[in-house]
Amino acid sequence: MNLFELLAGSDNHPALVSPEGSVLTYKQLRENVVELVSQLNSFGLKGGDRIAIAMVNGTPMVLTFLAVALCATAAPLNPKYKPEEFAFYYQDIQAKALITLAEEPDAAIAAATPDMMRIHAKVRADGISFELVKSLLGVKSSDNQDPKSDDVALILHTSGTTSRPKRVPIRHRNLIAGANNMIAAYSLSAVDTTLCLMPLFHIHGLLCMLVTLASGGTLVTPNGFNALSFWKLVETFKPTWYSAGPTMHQTILARASRNEEIVKANPFRFIRSSSAALPSVILQQMETTLNAPVLESYSMTETSLLMTTNPLPPKVRKPGTVGYGFGVEVGIMDEDGNLLPQGSLGEVVVRGANVIDSYENNPQANATAFVNGWFRTGDQGQVDSDGYLRLTGRIKELINRGGEKISPLEVDDILLRHPAVAEALAFAVPHKSLGEDIHAAVVLKGETSVKELLAHCTTMLAHFKIPNQIHILDELPRGATGKLQRLSMVKFLKIGE
Repeated sequence: MNLFELLAGSDNHPALVSPEGSVLTYKQLRENVVELVSQLNSFGLKGGDRIAIAMVNGTPMVLTFLAVALCATAAPLNPKYKPEEFAFYYQDIQAKALITLAEEPDAAIAAATPDMMRIHAKVRADGISFELVKSLLGVKSSDNQDPKSDDVALILHTSGTTSRPKRVPIRHRNLIAGANNMIAAYSLSAVDTTLCLMPLFHIHGLLCMLVTLASGGTLVTPNGFNALSFWKLVETFKPTWYSAGPTMHQTILARASRNEEIVKANPFRFIRSSSAALPSVILQQMETTLNAPVLESYSMTETSLLMTTNPLPPKVRKPGTVGYGFGVEVGIMDEDGNLLPQGSLGEVVVRGANVIDSYENNPQANATAFVNGWFRTGDQGQVDSDGYLRLTGRIKELINRGGEKISPLEVDDILLRHPAVAEALAFAVPHKSLGEDIHAAVVLKGETSVKELLAHCTTMLAHFKIPNQIHILDELPRGATGKLQRLSMVKFLKIGE
């Protein structure tokens, strides 16, 4: 089975909808994808070739990704990268070709090597077509062979916050298993409409797109997240759910009070949160304000997104947990690779059909991350008596203050409970005698002082968990998907320089 077989929605049902109102039915979607695969084959591209895609979200990006994944291996990249970043990824994946939108010449093209084929996606009223712009490869027609379940559909990279980014080869069978797990977890069907807010160069956005199409639903694809237009999109397209990271949720929540009529008239069936920990105080505010269940979940690129999630009502949602596994086994392991009893604190490990077999060409990382059939996530947590997983943070992000192990997530949550704090990020800083000490950075939404924030922490945290210093900033550093960069804070603030 391959990804094309997931696109099984009813012929005349809307599959892809743009904010401007253009609609592609499932019949048109399938016809477009078949035509695009044929075009790529005619350019000489085939299975095993790596094709970079640098495009913003939208119907053209969805069609391009599906066609490339079925013809070869898709390597979607952030279109906002600088030329140096594009050059690194092209070299790392040995890209044979680059696809961009015809009207967007940018850094992606500037960084293309002379031997890379260049292709433009040209937008038509009923979809897109591909135009070969440049090729030194000796273009010739290639046999069109359907991909097999074991073929690599997608190549992504880990974030690389502490080391060189690792290549993550995701096979058709991994994506299909991940999509089916999500469909089961959230009872998705053709009646659902999804607002795709996450970028389609990231596993979060890609799987939200795939599960919508695999369940026969409708996908609305704005070209990026815009807080000013979000509630207008909700009013127009009436999505039944959306998925995002905590930063987007907080931005949406902040504007909800100005759109009370839209919120009331267009309730979500559920809201999914992933990519980073959602502070419990924000979850509570979202459920109260938006009148919809917020399902905190746990995802990674290496697991084709979903590992665990809180379930839909009427089943129990446990704030502060990321739920339990759907189609995935979850365990807790010690440093030596031994599985620990339920309730123990240790490293979260998972296994299932959605999990990759290994990193690409990285034996050292594979020896560390894959143990006895389990994938070691690098996260610390524990499973309670009901099977719900509670995460205490990335093992590399835990703060070791004189032997006391402190979860920065706990400090974040307390700071966020102060009414003047909009965002908070606790992090470790080097310390001569303690090894590490705690600092925190905050972005404010009201008047307060460092002294008042420290006093607030004192009333709610044990003494050894109170930050030694709080930095008030205009903004916090984020990665391309909006994820806060905790491990970069010391360098960002030039502490110790």
